[in-house]
Amino acid sequence: MPRPREFEPDTVLDVAMLRFWERGYRATSIEDLVKATGVKPGSLYSAFPGGKHALFLKSLERYSRLVVPEKLGELEASGASVAEIRGYFDGLVRDLLSPEGRQGCLLVNTAIEKAAEDDEAAAVVRGHLARLERCMTHALENAVRRGQVRASLDCTGSAKLLVATCQGLMVVGKANPDETLLRAIVDNAFTALG
Repeated sequence: MPRPREFEPDTVLDVAMLRFWERGYRATSIEDLVKATGVKPGSLYSAFPGGKHALFLKSLERYSRLVVPEKLGELEASGASVAEIRGYFDGLVRDLLSPEGRQGCLLVNTAIEKAAEDDEAAAVVRGHLARLERCMTHALENAVRRGQVRASLDCTGSAKLLVATCQGLMVVGKANPDETLLRAIVDNAFTALG
């Protein structure tokens, strides 16, 4: 008869997610995860068949479910418009100016570190980018209807540009968390909306 689990998988995922977020996939070893979670290697492998990689993918999914909605905030609301897009960008800048925020977004970090070599991780990142683009497109369509931006705005194309801008902003902010620079990037992105 198997012994009952002595740990809560969601708690382990939370700890693993934070470790991967702080250190990245490559710099986080199974030993690091064992030490951080307090769960023995055999129990980790039993709970997460596929080992470190499986735990990483589950951590990405957990991040998408728990952290991303908090970061998107009102941008996911049906009535979102220019103010909510700006609020999202302002939140990114605020985060990047704090020591904790400089660790960036786990999904952006994953895109940089693993997406080119890991199809499963790349699929999670693409899902996140598509979600962000849908939010931006919807908010821009609302903005066009409300006369907040020019009527001829290509909402889909502009949303793609805004998504690329926010991803680039997070990369720049990790290396150079200068508020004037980050705000200038955001201001220029909004100038293009006219």
